[in-house]
Amino acid sequence: MMMNLFSIFDPTTSTFFSLNWLALFSIVMVPTHFWVIPSRIQILWKMLSFFITSEMSANLSKKNHKFMMFFMSLFIVIMMSNLMGLVPYVFTPSSHIMFSMAFAFPIWITLMLYGWINHFNKMMIHLVPMGSPNILTIFMVLIETISNLIRPITLSVRLSANMISGHLLIHLLTSIPYNHNNMFIITMPIIMTLMFLESAVAIIQSYVFITLVSLYTNEI
Repeated sequence: MMMNLFSIFDPTTSTFFSLNWLALFSIVMVPTHFWVIPSRIQILWKMLSFFITSEMSANLSKKNHKFMMFFMSLFIVIMMSNLMGLVPYVFTPSSHIMFSMAFAFPIWITLMLYGWINHFNKMMIHLVPMGSPNILTIFMVLIETISNLIRPITLSVRLSANMISGHLLIHLLTSIPYNHNNMFIITMPIIMTLMFLESAVAIIQSYVFITLVSLYTNEI
C-alpha cells in the first residue's frame, strides 16, 4: 500500500501515458504578446508579475533591485513546476527534495560566500541580534549560526513537503471511487475543492520561496 501510495512521486512508474518530466519544460507556457489587445490570460499574468515585482521591491534594498529579474524567473519556474504537477500523468519535480535543493543550496552558498568575503563585519553583527543580553551572547551566536546553516534545508523541505502533502491527499481521495463506485458523487466535490486549493498552494509556495530568498539577500 505504501509503495503504491508513494509511487506517484516516482517518475518511472507511469506505464500508460507518461509525461513525466514535461513540467521541466513548462516555462514555454508563459503567455507572450501575439495580439494587439491582450487576452485575459495575459492580463492575469501581468497583474501577477506586477504584484510580485512590487512585493520584491518592498523586500529588497535599492542596491539589490538588480536581482529583480532573477527572483521573477525563479518564481515562474517553481510556480509552473508546481502547477504542472496537477496535470494527470505529469510528474511533479518540486515534490522531490533534490529539485528544491538544487535552487536553495546554490543561492545560499553564493550569499554566504559573498557576505563573508566582502562584508565580514556586517555578517558578524547579524550573529548577535540587537538588544540581546550580554550573558546570552554565546548562545545567540550558536543559535544564529545553526539558523544560517539550515536555511537551504528549510527552504527545500518547506516546498517539497507542501507539494507532497497535497498530492498524497488527492491521490488517496481519487482511489476511493475505484473500490466503492457509489462514493464517486461524494468524493468528486471534495477532490475539485482540493485541486483548487492545491493550485493556490502552488502559487503561494513559490511566492514564499522567493520572499525568503529576498530577505536573506538583504542581510549581505
